[in-house]
Amino acid sequence: MDFGVQVNVYRTSWDAVRSSVEAMDAGSWDSVWFADHFIPPGATREQEALTAFEGLSAIAFAGGMTKNLRLGNLVLGNTYRNPALVAKIAGTIDTASEGRFTLAIGAGWYQREHEAYGWTFPSMKERQDRFEEAVQLIRALVHSREPVDFDGEYYRLSGALLSPGAYGDSIPIMVGGTGAKRTLRTLARYGDIMNLDGWAGGGMALEYYLAKAEILERHCEDAGRDPAEIRRTLLMPCYLTQDKELIERAVRNLGPGTVAGSRQYILDRIGEFDEAGISEIIFGGIPSGDLERLQQFEEQIVSSAGNAA
Repeated sequence: MDFGVQVNVYRTSWDAVRSSVEAMDAGSWDSVWFADHFIPPGATREQEALTAFEGLSAIAFAGGMTKNLRLGNLVLGNTYRNPALVAKIAGTIDTASEGRFTLAIGAGWYQREHEAYGWTFPSMKERQDRFEEAVQLIRALVHSREPVDFDGEYYRLSGALLSPGAYGDSIPIMVGGTGAKRTLRTLARYGDIMNLDGWAGGGMALEYYLAKAEILERHCEDAGRDPAEIRRTLLMPCYLTQDKELIERAVRNLGPGTVAGSRQYILDRIGEFDEAGISEIIFGGIPSGDLERLQQFEEQIVSSAGNAA
């Protein structure tokens, strides 16, 4: 099993982000991920002045700072950018990082940042329609060595060639979200990686994952695709402690999907997901710049889980 961290890029400094990324690259971590919002989620109007580093430029900069870590965003918002532009940026990052980039994207949900920056915030149905079309377009570009034509309802290409394109065969596409009717169908048709998001609450229950995996398999069958082609990953908000008060506080502050408890409790939860087919755990809730906690996770969780595997 692989392990990564979603390094916090909100309400923090770049020096703190940098120190976490550099420590991870020097350690035994496999991947680093940045979120992608233009305003810190949940911010009051007064808090909107606090930092929120843009996702793609930040992860590209992290690529230049590192040699070993795979790189990605959890996840890019489709409504902020034209998907052909996203594919172009992805090709540049993947080439410059020698094949370490994962293009992870979702339909978009945070209405306030759309209002603040002057973007249209479509209905849920239109966002899902746009998202499915965008992922189809991106897949066509990152898989093709020839110019691509695309004539969709929302997006169009006319002889567009992605150059530079993927450093290797293609850039893997992670589809953010686990909506049963539309998002998992989009994943089955055009994606390469599933991500279960623990910040969403129910994502830390094994039964929740198994139910979503079953739905994905049905969509794969409809699409004529082998579900084994789709890699399974999990974003796990996590807090390592044996203090009951701290456990309760962590769940209250980080959300009900948080895995908080002793080293053995966390290892047991990871083991359950490992047996169920999850191939990568991405920890959330480790503050950027908190190198002591990062090292604690690396020594007590990552190394132990790796040895067990």
